Amino acid sequence: MASQRILGIDPGLATTGFGVIDSEGQRLSYVASGVIRTSEADLGDLPGRLKILYDGIREVVDTYRPHCASVEIVFVNVNPQSTLLLGQARGAAVTALVSKDLSVTEYTALQMKKAVVGHGQARKAQIQEMVTRLLSLSRKPTQDASDALGLAITHAHASASFAAMGQATTLERRTHGQYRAGRIY
Repeated sequence: MASQRILGIDPGLATTGFGVIDSEGQRLSYVASGVIRTSEADLGDLPGRLKILYDGIREVVDTYRPHCASVEIVFVNVNPQSTLLLGQARGAAVTALVSKDLSVTEYTALQMKKAVVGHGQARKAQIQEMVTRLLSLSRKPTQDASDALGLAITHAHASASFAAMGQATTLERRTHGQYRAGRIY
């Protein structure tokens, strides 16, 4: 199986995590991770903060040259205003990725937690620990970076399954969430 470089993005308006891994079959290798912070823009300057995210993600793509990207799907939170702001940050991230001609696959936090930790109720510290182990890191990445690495790991595992299914059937997988009756599928 050919090697694939995957970029994971954990979107956030103040801090967006990114993680880059190489995947060859079942073997995963750490490439890079970090965060993009929008603190240099005023809190009230939403367009300025979105531009920082957009430019930062494009810079990450230019630096690490991933083949594809995975992004966390945003669910409605208790605070609708926070959900709207997070959705705009996520939109800036996805737009930056597709502007660089990357295919983008979306995963829920539940899917990522199950793929990385083994259960959907995993805490941030558990995700950090498992990402550290799976990628043989010498130290734990930040929570935002480990979530992004977790999304890249999730895609590495899922893409192998999707490739095998694609050879066995004519069905195509969805590369984005779809809304139906108030739920994301």
